[in-house]
Amino acid sequence: MATSASLAALDGLRDLSTIKWYVIPMLAYTFLIYAREIKGARQTGDWNAVFAGLTIFGMDFFNETWNGLVFHFTRHSAVWTTPGETALRTMVGWNIEIMFMFIILGIIYYHSLLDNKEDRILGIPNRWAIAIGYAAFCVFIECLLNAGGHLVWEYPWWYRSFAGIWLIFFFGYFHFFVAALLVIGMKTNRNKIITISIIYTVPVVTNIVCLGILGFRY
Repeated sequence: MATSASLAALDGLRDLSTIKWYVIPMLAYTFLIYAREIKGARQTGDWNAVFAGLTIFGMDFFNETWNGLVFHFTRHSAVWTTPGETALRTMVGWNIEIMFMFIILGIIYYHSLLDNKEDRILGIPNRWAIAIGYAAFCVFIECLLNAGGHLVWEYPWWYRSFAGIWLIFFFGYFHFFVAALLVIGMKTNRNKIITISIIYTVPVVTNIVCLGILGFRY
């Protein structure tokens, strides 16, 4: 039986009538950020900020896809749901506000890195230290959202417990930054583009088959 949070998350799912006007300036700000990054990349040849942004968003898209599938196959609950008010709920655990955050998170992360990748923070290479810091901060914010009822966790192994927090840290966020590090660390833009394409292909194809062909609802 579906939980009350799951039923609430299904209500208005992908309903365009829920869109609020603040989505328009948020979209404009996102375009501005990427336009400036692309302009700079054309001048310098360094596309890593754009690649990092696309990688982390793609990883989140993948996460939200398997989370939705958990709900479909259990008929009980996704691992996390977002049943509260939103300008657009795109999946049971994803909404437009979360999407806007993740589409720029990789760019924020990239610009936080020290120029010399050999420099260390607390004895840890700065790229990994900053990844750990951002992942931990994301978990902290997620705990606040959960405490406020905006982000619902149903399963005891994904909750505000010692083991649950580590699970959220590693499988909810840290691997996003690991993927970004691996992509920007590749030697050629061709390999970076191929890798990012694969990251997106998996959830895109999965959702076309599950939502579009099989008629799943998540």
